[in-house]
Amino acid sequence: MDIFLLCVFLPLVTVAWGQYSDYYYGPYNYGDNDEWVNVFRQGFNFQCPHGQVIVAVRSVFSKKEGSDRLWNYACMPASQSLGEPTECWWEEINRAGTEWYQTCSNNGLVAGFQSQYFPSVLDREWQFYCCRYSRRCPYSCWLTTEYPGHYGEDMDMMMYTYDYYIRGATTTFSAVHRDRQWKFIVCRMTDYDCPFQNV
Repeated sequence: MDIFLLCVFLPLVTVAWGQYSDYYYGPYNYGDNDEWVNVFRQGFNFQCPHGQVIVAVRSVFSKKEGSDRLWNYACMPASQSLGEPTECWWEEINRAGTEWYQTCSNNGLVAGFQSQYFPSVLDREWQFYCCRYSRRCPYSCWLTTEYPGHYGEDMDMMMYTYDYYIRGATTTFSAVHRDRQWKFIVCRMTDYDCPFQNV
């Protein structure tokens, strides 16, 4: 009798898992052997593969290495409902030593980061690599909590919910600690083309 029930319910569980398993990201693959994308005090350029977006950010801080951080990123394919990216670009540079707020223009999603270290201010400038998916529009946007929780701590930000995407960030810079805290701007995207765009 137990084998009969197993044969009946196993296909149902498999179908249900296939329908709902995409609503959780993870575990994250941060690239080959979880290596960092940069070395201390050096610039870097990281882009997700075509059709993928950033879903996790990891970083460690070192005061003795110029108050700099090592960085790594994880990517996942965007939802099939968005289709293929129709264009990608680098946003304007966010200057070192200042606080800033930026979202991807033209309703884009963050698919990469570029950064250059400046020893004169012990900080980095940043650019987002953004990709637009047809004419999809953001909605239900919110800010994450601060990453890291305190200046100088390790950072591990992960998107746990499928169909939410990083569209930008706001950062604060501490002149005392020479470190940044990040709040990521996270949104859902419409499943249909919409008539407006942000600038």
